[in-house]
Amino acid sequence: MKFPYSMLLDFVETSLSAEQAGDLLTMAGFELEGIENVNGEPVLDIKVMSNRGDGLSVFGLAREVLAKDSTAKPTELYLNACRRFHSESAPEISNTNPTTSSVQIQTSDCTRYAYRRYYNVQNGLSPSRIQERLSKAGMRPISLLVDLTNYVMLELGQPLHAFDFDKLEGGKIVVRKAAQGEKITTLDGQERELSPHMMMICDAVRPVAIAGVMGGADAEVSPETNSVLLESAHFVNTSVRKTRTALGMSSEASYRFERSVDPGGVVAALERFSQLLAEVPGSASPGETVDVYAGAATPRPIRLRIARSDLLLGMPISEEEALSYLTRLGFRASRTGQGEFEVVAPSWRPDVLREEDVIEELGRVHGYERIPEALPRGSTTLGGPAGYESWKDKVRENAVRLGFNQTISQTLRDLSPLDNPRLARIGPRGINDPEMMWLRNSTLSSLADASRRNGGKNLQLFEMGQIFGHHDGNVVEATSIGFLFQGSIQAESWNSKPPGGSTFFNLKGLIGELAYRTLDGVQFQVPDYLDSRLHPTRQAELLGGQDSIGILGQIDPDVAERAGMPEDTMLAEINLFRAYDHALTNVQVRPISKNPAVRPDIAFLIDKSVPFAKISETLSSAAGDLLEKSWLFDVYEGKGVPDGQHSLAIALQLRKLGGNLTDEEATQVRERVLQALAGLGATPRG
Repeated sequence: MKFPYSMLLDFVETSLSAEQAGDLLTMAGFELEGIENVNGEPVLDIKVMSNRGDGLSVFGLAREVLAKDSTAKPTELYLNACRRFHSESAPEISNTNPTTSSVQIQTSDCTRYAYRRYYNVQNGLSPSRIQERLSKAGMRPISLLVDLTNYVMLELGQPLHAFDFDKLEGGKIVVRKAAQGEKITTLDGQERELSPHMMMICDAVRPVAIAGVMGGADAEVSPETNSVLLESAHFVNTSVRKTRTALGMSSEASYRFERSVDPGGVVAALERFSQLLAEVPGSASPGETVDVYAGAATPRPIRLRIARSDLLLGMPISEEEALSYLTRLGFRASRTGQGEFEVVAPSWRPDVLREEDVIEELGRVHGYERIPEALPRGSTTLGGPAGYESWKDKVRENAVRLGFNQTISQTLRDLSPLDNPRLARIGPRGINDPEMMWLRNSTLSSLADASRRNGGKNLQLFEMGQIFGHHDGNVVEATSIGFLFQGSIQAESWNSKPPGGSTFFNLKGLIGELAYRTLDGVQFQVPDYLDSRLHPTRQAELLGGQDSIGILGQIDPDVAERAGMPEDTMLAEINLFRAYDHALTNVQVRPISKNPAVRPDIAFLIDKSVPFAKISETLSSAAGDLLEKSWLFDVYEGKGVPDGQHSLAIALQLRKLGGNLTDEEATQVRERVLQALAGLGATPRG
């Protein structure tokens, strides 16, 4: 905002030069962008932040100077502005409701509308002092009425607009939204088509101004104007911004309305206009004033603690200083206790909502330059994820180490044969693209898309992401990790046989290894409820205690055909929210033995109904610390094996820490294992 320095001196008695006043305003948060000498007078150009509409007036900036400069004194004009220019001789104001015959407000985007009538108007030239100051501020002098509205706006920040009353149909004002297809020709001569969201100032028939932006040509004042209706109003800033942006136009009025105008200063601007108009003899006779205002909203008191202020600012401010600063800025403050105040922000400061905002006011008036230099103090914590997020990263890292490649895809998608049948889908989402109308309820559908794009063979893919759905009447969101395994694990080689294709047991081994590295006490079992996406005899459920945390298996042939997938596709999906309840967090490590291992093998007959997980658990418990690892290397059914049983051969790798394992010790371990397995019904084979 540009203004000649003499206008600031009308409000403030100060010994500061223009440069010093500019520096003071900069330290108060209103940056001085430059000083230009125009016809022998310094003109200040001040940058005002978007939330500080109160700074878009000389009166508002004078308030800042008086708050920071203890030697400055307010002038009589400043004191009159603080009193809203109230005068006993001023015309009586009619406080009416929004349905009054002369003013009708039909939109909540207008919170206050006032006007004053003037008769016997002589709309000649404005006084030379007014014209000179407007020119120095970058505004073109036009006529007495227009110049005075601009001058009051520059002084007080409240835009005004003068209508030729004789050109208003029906002699009344209606504030409403535009009708579809309605048009108006603005003061710049441009015809503009309006939209229903735009707020208009209308007479009884048509729009005569775009509220808060620009007046219309149909009711423009001219040298022949005899009767004037002078508008002063308060509009919701977002409404004005939206209209101005849509029309691609800007004005000094819209610039201020967009940054908030003081609703309490609406009538004060009319009073100031009348004072200035009275200085021009014979220019007009003031008439009635109408003010349609439901009343200011009750401001919410804000608690201010001086101790909190000292902590945030890093410098002490006494209670007396705080009270003085707030009073000078127009805040109401009352002491409620030792070191505590109740503060109410003035009507021109809608940006002050909480204690930190009030403390910011104290800091900038006291002076940020007075904050003492000090080294940072306090404690810091190590960065990086923790808890669930850390464990989730561990799952991702181990999936990569097991040979899977990560994919990332959209959660919005089309329906798929691989959607989870247990989780009702959420959608459509109001999106025209059919491929993005539904929120996925399984990562397997996304992995199938990635597989098709990559040829559909010899792939190991996984995706970790969000899934959504309805279950038991509730909306469900969870993090899932899905796996897809097709073809061979290893690439073909000249010196080895072609690797075999993917099998259920390949997948089970990979998922089992992932579970071993990241989960505690989980196991596989035949599911009670078969998943229709998977082959009915080649699927398993991953359990953590009694909780189902995942499924795995070979794709069902019918589903494979509908999804365009090979029949050897292996799929798995784990719910990470549920799995985290069984996360492996306390990892135990032990030294590695330098001594050689011993491998005794065992073979035995056992009922097929006994889960291998139970066999493995029993074996490990019986072998004790000497067992390094074990693996199943042969399964036999047929001649010599009773019906309902099979023959299993398991290798035991034993190793002793700090010494060699003797044959006698290895034999003892082997016998303990066989004895323990006998408790499961196992019969040793020679």
